[in-house]
Amino acid sequence: MGVKGFFLRKVIENQMKHLPKDQREMFIRLFEENPKLFEKIAKEVKEKKRAGQDEMLAAAAVMQKYQSEIQQLVSSMKRTK
Repeated sequence: MGVKGFFLRKVIENQMKHLPKDQREMFIRLFEENPKLFEKIAKEVKEKKRAGQDEMLAAAAVMQKYQSEIQQLVSSMKRTK
C-alpha cells in the first residue's frame, strides 16, 4: 500500500468509524477500484455545498446520480471475490 492508500484508509476509518469494519473495508476497496468516480462525486458534492445546499442533501443527490455506476462497481467486485 502506498502513501496515498495509507492516508485514504485513515480518512475512511475516521470518517466512517460508526460503520462496521467490513463496510469500511468495502468503501476502501471501492475507492481503490475506481478513484476517479469517487473524486468526481466528491467534487460535485463540494460544488452543491458551495451553492448553499445542505451537505447530506447534496451527498444524497450526487450519490443517486451515480447509483448505477456504484452498483456496477460493487457487482464487479463481488464477481471477482
